[in-house]
Order: sequence, then C-alpha cells, then structure tokens
Amino acid sequence: MKKIFIVTVLLLSFVMVFTACSSNNNDNSNSTDQNALLTSDSAYTCTMHQDVISMHPGDCPKCGMHLVKQKLTPEQQKMIKEGTYVKLKE
Repeated sequence: MKKIFIVTVLLLSFVMVFTACSSNNNDNSNSTDQNALLTSDSAYTCTMHQDVISMHPGDCPKCGMHLVKQKLTPEQQKMIKEGTYVKLKE
C-alpha cells in the first residue's frame, strides 16, 4: 500500500512539472501583435537584421542601430506567421 502511494505521488509530481513547463503559448498579445504586423504593409525593421520587426520605432537589440520603417518582404511576412522574428519589448 505504501509503495502504491509513493508511486502515485511521484507520477502526479512528474505530470504537474511537465504540464507547468510545457510551451503552450496562449498569450493573446503575441497573436494581436502578429495580426497587426501582417495587416500593415510596412513596419520598423533593422537594415542589418531582417528578423528584427516592430510596429514602433526603436533600436535593434542585436546591433543598436535605429529601426527604419520599410515595406515588409515576403520572407519577413513568413517569419511573422511562424513567430520566428525578434519581438521588441515595449
């Protein structure tokens, strides 16, 4: 009986740890940002790092250059859809 209790507690602990650490991202702000970027025809990007994309002016986190407003390329639109672009913190 004691072994069953210990095994049950261990299994429940593992389930809670893996559930808490899962990368299920339900953050609505990210999807809202992605939708805003996809519907706009231009955004602020770094001229050296095309994966840095923002709706607002700022500085590139990789090189420190000012972001420039320009038309999004098809490759950048694909990065936005996949969520692989660098998101700037507001």
